[in-house]
Amino acid sequence: MRKAVGHGQTILAAGAVLWVPGPEKKNGKGRKKPRIALIHRPKYDDWSLPKGKLDRGEGWRTAALREVREETGLSCVLGDELPAQHYLAQGRPKEVRYWAAVPTGGSFTPNREVDRLEWLSPKKARARLTHERDRLLVDALLELLSDRRTGRSA
Repeated sequence: MRKAVGHGQTILAAGAVLWVPGPEKKNGKGRKKPRIALIHRPKYDDWSLPKGKLDRGEGWRTAALREVREETGLSCVLGDELPAQHYLAQGRPKEVRYWAAVPTGGSFTPNREVDRLEWLSPKKARARLTHERDRLLVDALLELLSDRRTGRSA
């Protein structure tokens, strides 16, 4: 078993909002909204974004890439950092840092930790996510992608 690290009593974790461009619109004029990967964890019976604890000596970005690969089977490229989350987990403070990410290869195979992966529109992803804090990350990704399209700096 890996030894996870924490800063003092804070649990440190990293993950990603994994996305792909939406499908072409039927009228051929552009694309629909992006699709976002959600995972189902049977241990908690929840729908969430891929994330996990940092290993001892591991950096945030390295942990995010490793956790996405372990939970989804997909390798990815990390883009911009999204807002960090801070909350209590089993009575201990937890900090989770996230990045926008796009897959570059691999394929999902159900496993002990994650039994399902689904690519959903932002609206359906927001509805499916178990925790409100994850919905905020979907919103942050959409804002980031919108800023890129309009040329605004974030």
